[in-house]
Amino acid sequence: MQKSIARKEYAVLLDHLREVREQVGVTQVELASRLEGTQTFISKCERGERRLDLIELRDWCRALGISLDEFVRGVETRLDGLKRNRSRR
Repeated sequence: MQKSIARKEYAVLLDHLREVREQVGVTQVELASRLEGTQTFISKCERGERRLDLIELRDWCRALGISLDEFVRGVETRLDGLKRNRSRR
């Protein structure tokens, strides 16, 4: 089995992470401040250079004002769309 960080599905998760932040109108600097971290940390996570564990992802979501459940549902929706697009080929 391929490591998750190298899978297309992981890229979907990263895209959703960034897009949610942008949709709520929060910059990387603002998010870093809310998480008591650095902009570099946020950037590395969004680019996939640094992985988030579940607890960090939960903190990230709370800092953006969404639930972890809501975030995961968004990722699942996108992954379902990816799967449908693959099956049409």
